[in-house]
Amino acid sequence: MARRRTPSAPAAPTACPCGLPAAYDDCCGRLHRGEATAISAEQLMRSRFSAFAVRDEPYLLRSWHPDTRPASVDFDPSLRWERLEILGAGDGGPFHQDGTVEFRAHFRERGRAGAMQENSRFVRHGGEWVYLDGVIQP
Repeated sequence: MARRRTPSAPAAPTACPCGLPAAYDDCCGRLHRGEATAISAEQLMRSRFSAFAVRDEPYLLRSWHPDTRPASVDFDPSLRWERLEILGAGDGGPFHQDGTVEFRAHFRERGRAGAMQENSRFVRHGGEWVYLDGVIQP
């Protein structure tokens, strides 16, 4: 009698999707699990990209400003976020109250490569960095 193999769930990423040379568990995974908070707008941006890549809706909603936060995050099953490029940042450091991060996020949708560029605004809310809004570049 042959044994049937049960398919396993996809493994968490080993390398962090945010692009820094670190393991996911030691990088953005710490923020996603609530073990650490972002110390800069750029770190929050990277952790949010990683959250989109691993489809962590609770983290995305927690890290979104309550005035602009949607009720839910709609993950397109045909879309896979693959790589993040930080193009520039303004303020957003440990001693700032707001900051911007311009980035290009690379994705694959239905097998086709694409990219989205955005200039995002971040502010401190309750002492922590949160995403406020962004302007998508044409």
